[in-house]
Amino acid sequence: MTPPKETKARRSAPKPAEAGELKRPYAPRMPPEERREQLLDAALKLVAERGYESVSMEGVARGAGVTKPVVYDLFGSLADLLEALLEREEERCLMQLAELTPVPSPDADPAQVLVDGLDAFMRAIEARPDTWKLSLMPVEAMPGIVRERVERERNRIADQLETVVRWGVGRLEIPIEDVELLVDTIITLANEGGRMHLADPERYSRERITAFTASLLASVRR
Repeated sequence: MTPPKETKARRSAPKPAEAGELKRPYAPRMPPEERREQLLDAALKLVAERGYESVSMEGVARGAGVTKPVVYDLFGSLADLLEALLEREEERCLMQLAELTPVPSPDADPAQVLVDGLDAFMRAIEARPDTWKLSLMPVEAMPGIVRERVERERNRIADQLETVVRWGVGRLEIPIEDVELLVDTIITLANEGGRMHLADPERYSRERITAFTASLLASVRR
């Protein structure tokens, strides 16, 4: 007798998993705030290692060991994720600098104030290199939404530094009229020193950069 033909339903039924085939493990459940931090950490790692162009919702999901819908549940878009990442890292940077930057006394040496400030900046970079890779990246390598936020923050820091530099120039009676350009120069040198340290911390150590700055200011004063 000829065996009965398989029904359509039976033919379309899924095949059992073959021996050795592994199912994708589910990510352990986390409270939303913990998951949010995990995803931001994954995004930060991508930016620090390969730049902003490497960041995608899929890449962040893969780095955190979750599925894309998990990322979209907490961040509606890539722009939202990057905005949240910048906000978190800015806050961390400011908290670091507030903790490390010494408060100068009214009769302090302006040159030493600048050296101490640079040393605090370099210590902050040593403590959180990935955070500062994001902050010190050239603006040309940043997406538009990131560039605008970073430029606003850098302008705010420049305004604060200008107050200190004007006080120092007046106290030392240095004949410099264009204080704004001097502030831009100081920021450029500090940022470049930070990038050099991040690229090669052994060759461009915090101690070397700080000592060079101190000797440069001493030469200007003489």
